Amino acid sequence: MVDRTTVCARPGQIWEELGGEIVILDLEAGAYYGLNAVGKRVWSLIQKPVSVLELRERLMGEYDVEAERCNRDLLGLLATLESRRMIESFESGA
Repeated sequence: MVDRTTVCARPGQIWEELGGEIVILDLEAGAYYGLNAVGKRVWSLIQKPVSVLELRERLMGEYDVEAERCNRDLLGLLATLESRRMIESFESGA
């Protein structure tokens, strides 16, 4: 994924906050997943389409994290969510 990639949570998933984390139930796959506090924040931000660049900028503004680590962790999380078909992504712009 690149900065101009837009991501959004796929419909058909139920999620609930539990003790500062969230649990997501994917009804289509019949599986559930848990995300920690930072993952929870990303999940809340991708409930509507948002670019990877905007996600990274928001996280950098909200958390005390180095840019390289933020980018690596964000891209890793998004890749995991995409491989589990929990998000949709598309390239925007040229």
